[in-house]
Amino acid sequence: MPRELLVFTGAYAEESDKGICVYRMNEESGQLTEIHHVTGLKNPTFIHVDPDHKRLYAISEGVNDEGKKIGEAAAFRIGEDGYSLTLINKKVTVQSTTCHIQKDANNRFLTVTSYHGGMIGLLDLDAEGGIGKLLDVKQHEGSSVHPNQDRPHPHSSFYSPDGQYLFVQDMGLDLIVTYKLDAEAGKLILHDQTKLQPGAGPRHLALHPTGQYAYVINELDSTVTAFGFNAAEGKLTAFQTISTLPSDYKGDNGCAEIAMSPDGRFLYGSNRGHDSIVVYAVDAGTGQLTTIQHMSVGGGHPRHFALTPEGQYLIAANRDTNNLVTFRVDRNEGTLAPTGHEAEASKPVCVIPLYV
Repeated sequence: MPRELLVFTGAYAEESDKGICVYRMNEESGQLTEIHHVTGLKNPTFIHVDPDHKRLYAISEGVNDEGKKIGEAAAFRIGEDGYSLTLINKKVTVQSTTCHIQKDANNRFLTVTSYHGGMIGLLDLDAEGGIGKLLDVKQHEGSSVHPNQDRPHPHSSFYSPDGQYLFVQDMGLDLIVTYKLDAEAGKLILHDQTKLQPGAGPRHLALHPTGQYAYVINELDSTVTAFGFNAAEGKLTAFQTISTLPSDYKGDNGCAEIAMSPDGRFLYGSNRGHDSIVVYAVDAGTGQLTTIQHMSVGGGHPRHFALTPEGQYLIAANRDTNNLVTFRVDRNEGTLAPTGHEAEASKPVCVIPLYV
C-alpha cells in the first residue's frame, strides 16, 4: 500500500473538545485535511507518537481528592488505517500538571515534565504499550534572575541517541540537567548540570543527526545555544549563543520550539511575539550557526512547529490564531516559503507529522 503523510496534534482543550486531531497532508500542495479526532482529555497539549509500535501517548490534566490539578497521561493504540485512536489506558503521573511527554528508544519508559511542579516523572510501559507505574520522580530546586524564574520550571526532556542520558531543560533555573537512566532499577540518576547565561530560560532541545551537537532554544532571552556533545561522558559543552530575532526588532518575544532538518544542514526555531520561524545554516565541520531567514508564521504565538520526515514541509502550530500553517522547505537552501494553505485547529500546542 502507498504510504500516507499524516499530522497528529495536541491542544489546549476541555474534555468535551477535540483535544487530539489527525490530519491528512497532501504532499503535492501542503494542504491539511482533518480526518480524525479524540475527545475525553483535559488539555492534551503535548503528544508523543510511536509509528513503529502504532502507539500515541498524550499528557492530560486531572484533579486529586483535594481538588488540586495533577498530571495524567493517556496511551492510545493506532488502528490499521494509520490514524484512528483507541484508548489503551489513562493514569495519574505526577502530583502537578505536566507540559511534555517523551518515550525512550527501547520502548520501556515514558518521562513527563511538570513546569508548574518543577519535577520530572519516570514511568514504565507494559507489554501492550499501556502506561504502567510511576518509578521515579526528580524534584528540582532553586531559581534564577528573571521574574519568571522564581522557582524551577522544567519544560522538556529528551533522550540522548544511545538512550543512556536524559536532558531536562529547566527554564526556571537556566540549567540543562542531565540524568543517567538506570533501566534495571527504573531510576534517573543525576549525572551533570550545564549552566546557561542568567535569564536565558532553556525550553526545548534538538540533537544533530551525527550526535555531535545539541541545540537549545532559550525562551526568555530569545537565543539559541549550541553545544558539543561528548556521548562517552554524557557531557554538553556550549560553544555559541545566537539571537533568534532580527537586529531591528524591539518588541516583546518568547521562544518556543526548535527543530533540525533531517540532513543536519539547517536549524529552525519559533518566535512568539515576532511570530516567526528563524532559520539557521549549520556548519558541517564546526556546528556553528548562521542566520539565513526569518519567516512570518501566518498567525499568532507559534507554540510549536515540526518538519515533515523528509524535510520537504514545515508546519507551524499557531495557538492564538487557531491555525496550522504549512510552508514549503527549499532543501538545498533551508529557506521557507508559504504554501498558501492552512487548517483550522483550536489552540494547537504540539504538531507531529509522520508517514504511516
